[in-house]
Amino acid sequence: MRVFPIQRNAPRAGDAWFWTLILWVSVAGLQGAVPVLDHVFPAAIQIGTTQAVTLVGKFDPWPMRVDLDIPGVTWEATTNTGVVTLRVGRDAPVGAHVFRAVSAEGASVPRFLILSANPQRAEVEPNDGADTAQALPNLPAEINGRLEKNGDVDSYSVDLRAGQTLVVRMEAYQLQSPLDPVLRLIDSRGVQVAWNHDEVRSLDPFLVWRAETSGRHVIQVFGFAYPADSDLRFSGGPKGVYRLQITTDPVARHAWPLGVSRSGDTRLGWGDWGVSAISAESMVVPTASIPAGSESHTLRIPGHAAPLEVPVGEGREWVETEPNDSAATAQALEIPSAVSGDLDRAGDEDRYKFPGRKGEALRFEVRAAGLGFPLDAWLRIEGGDGKESARNDDAGGADPSLDWTPPADGEYRVVVGNLLQRGGRDQRYRLSVVRPKPSWSASVPEAALLLERGKTNEWKVTLARRHGADGRLTVSVRGVPSGVRVDPVEVPEKGSEATLRWITATNAAPHSGPFFVEVSAPGDAKPQRARFSMVSAGENNGVPQGFRRLVLESTPRLWLTVLGDPPVVADKK
Repeated sequence: MRVFPIQRNAPRAGDAWFWTLILWVSVAGLQGAVPVLDHVFPAAIQIGTTQAVTLVGKFDPWPMRVDLDIPGVTWEATTNTGVVTLRVGRDAPVGAHVFRAVSAEGASVPRFLILSANPQRAEVEPNDGADTAQALPNLPAEINGRLEKNGDVDSYSVDLRAGQTLVVRMEAYQLQSPLDPVLRLIDSRGVQVAWNHDEVRSLDPFLVWRAETSGRHVIQVFGFAYPADSDLRFSGGPKGVYRLQITTDPVARHAWPLGVSRSGDTRLGWGDWGVSAISAESMVVPTASIPAGSESHTLRIPGHAAPLEVPVGEGREWVETEPNDSAATAQALEIPSAVSGDLDRAGDEDRYKFPGRKGEALRFEVRAAGLGFPLDAWLRIEGGDGKESARNDDAGGADPSLDWTPPADGEYRVVVGNLLQRGGRDQRYRLSVVRPKPSWSASVPEAALLLERGKTNEWKVTLARRHGADGRLTVSVRGVPSGVRVDPVEVPEKGSEATLRWITATNAAPHSGPFFVEVSAPGDAKPQRARFSMVSAGENNGVPQGFRRLVLESTPRLWLTVLGDPPVVADKK
């Protein structure tokens, strides 16, 4: 084997490879990098206020732009790296919004900024223990905090009267913080009286406690690492951002019935957290108040601290009447409609009968866990002879659904049961049935696209077709700058994807801005926009296991960057 000696002499001017490397390193050092945005802190801002916001991540060089497509919100970078000043008008829309950091080199992944109608408070350290807990003299309160280091615990004290119900909601996991958080409540004796680790719908906790005695109570916040690792200590760090909503005012847990109809006015009551009975009061939700095409509706119940999101159905919303656990007592189920019920005893099964027509497709859906109830529901179709025709437990989530076509005309029954054989008034569900209409949706693989001059990029758009939506579609792009060409793509019948070819001219101007991918069928007056999903079980949204529930789960607003020339380095001899 031949051994080559190590070259110890200094490189010579003729060593082209060496000077090429030096030039490349110099250019790379002068160019900025694609910004890395991990979090926005504080996560929420009150409308009508001005707030300094820290962007947690890496930003080189600073200042750089932010993408905030929110009416009534303006921003300005400060001289402190990663800090921007946000001015939020009183007419700005309340809710979660997409927030990005952008530079000439690209855009960060989308994160969240929440606008609230209520005053916001900041966590104040030190507040690790019950004796140093941050006092909250007035409720309700909304608090923005951060578990800043491993082992961190944040404590907040509230004064409760005997019989008062305390409701504490926490958002951390849903903000893409790498935390599996916990809420703990200690009474005036220093005794733990309540705690919660996971709410049904996510890893974020939700705590409800009816005070047995009057006095000072301490709410404590801490968390474990998400995804879980072998280190069992409490986790924290710059990314450990959270938001607390604390109140003793009534908070509605659900409506009753659980949904509202788009085809007729719906009268409903509600059930509050900490109260077992349905309200004696009721309200009417008019059809005209429900936006066309919406799948959920926001209810604002008088005297309640927070709005309530309820599902929207195509037909009548009604409530089951017991007994209905046998074939003989099965209740008639209209198509379309939705029935709200509960499995009030162990082993209970609720049955509903309906007429089936051969070849007519039907879709059955149960929402239970998705509405925050601890019911692990199953769904079954029975024929007139009682034999099972179809069954589902979990349809890609915690709740079941069935797409089913009757094999013959006749009477059938749909049955709802509990996989865990539990019963009680909290084992509630909403069963809906519709004749499904053809529909489709489109998704894109990334939230941002980076183009180089003189190159062609290919980008795939995925189409999900449902219930016979097999016609031709056209995929096009809105927001393409001069110097970039991307032609519409015709998708044939039953096609499931389209490949967009982005052709960038050699003299294309640098560009950084939003764009939209639009999909339309022949005759459509308004195209449908493809969306980027921020919910994932993969690695593309921050952690190896992904986040399965977020405050905002997808966005159609995508970001396009056309790179300019690299900086010119003067030749020094």
